[in-house]
Amino acid sequence: MTDTPQTPDEPAAPEKDHGVLYIGMDLGTSRTSVSASNGVRETVHSMVGYPKDVVSRKLLKRDVLFGTEALEKRLSLKMYKPLEKGVLKYTGDAEMDAEAKANLKAAQDLISEAIRLSKPRQDELIYCVIGCPAEASMKNREAILEAARASVDSVMLCSEPFAVAYGLEWLEDVLVIDIGAGTTDLCRMHGTMPEDTDQLTFDVAGDAIDAALDAEIEKQCPGAQRTIQMVKEMKERFGFIGDASERAMVTLPVNGKPTEFDLTDAMQNACKILVDPIVGGIHELVSSFDPEFQDKLKNRVLLAGGGSLLKGLDSAIEKAMKERLGGGKVIRIEEPIYGGSNGALKIAHDMPADYWEQLK
Repeated sequence: MTDTPQTPDEPAAPEKDHGVLYIGMDLGTSRTSVSASNGVRETVHSMVGYPKDVVSRKLLKRDVLFGTEALEKRLSLKMYKPLEKGVLKYTGDAEMDAEAKANLKAAQDLISEAIRLSKPRQDELIYCVIGCPAEASMKNREAILEAARASVDSVMLCSEPFAVAYGLEWLEDVLVIDIGAGTTDLCRMHGTMPEDTDQLTFDVAGDAIDAALDAEIEKQCPGAQRTIQMVKEMKERFGFIGDASERAMVTLPVNGKPTEFDLTDAMQNACKILVDPIVGGIHELVSSFDPEFQDKLKNRVLLAGGGSLLKGLDSAIEKAMKERLGGGKVIRIEEPIYGGSNGALKIAHDMPADYWEQLK
């Protein structure tokens, strides 16, 4: 076992599985990624847009748009972000309001688009494993399954951090932290399927940083006009914790006039809100673990998900762990965007064929 996790080569589909396309999907609040057994890997922003009226439908010549294209055309669209804090904005209640039904439809269309991006052949069965937050409720899990069944022949769910660990084959004495937009999920692995006590989920994640940064801009940049999407793009470009490698200089309109602002301090203040809850979660999972294996666990902390791309986050967590736990080692995975979908694909491959048949 090496100290740095490597993404294993995707296994070829066995002979008995000709005619089956296996898909691993990381269904996220901000982006949805798929890894397929035919070698396709794609990601799409989890945004769905429908034309507002006959004029926009004539302009766009389509009934639904997704991801970046939907964002670019959003003035002509009714926009939906069907996932919030990692779960569908849909409860499964018998009496749904119009907005709940619309979000379910958007979720179904988003999953269908992700499947389409995987390039299945018409004659192939589609077996899909979808990653969801570690502590997603039974009702939310059923909602995800309901949304997926319209597009696949057989589907199962797994927790996102478990999928990351499984894909890297780090299944023993490792603690995975998967930072998405809506949730941060922690899962400790000790050579068996994780139980509820091995997993934690909290909603301080990418969206929370965006909200904190927006509040900082409101305080520090009087009159600066922006959207939350602009704020998110600033974070993705400049986000950091610790020492700044460059000044976060951005141009925002003030009463229509482009004006330059230095957001370095604001960026630092917003991004550092991740550290305390993550280290608190690590502390909880380490301190409740078998005492003989606690040192191994805290020295094998895997950082995954889009939020792991924040510069300096690994060092900041290690520094806080030293103060609170006497030390620890944090390792970033190589492919944070596809870590969950790669692992879900490996799970799909490894499930027996008769199990998939039972799930149909």
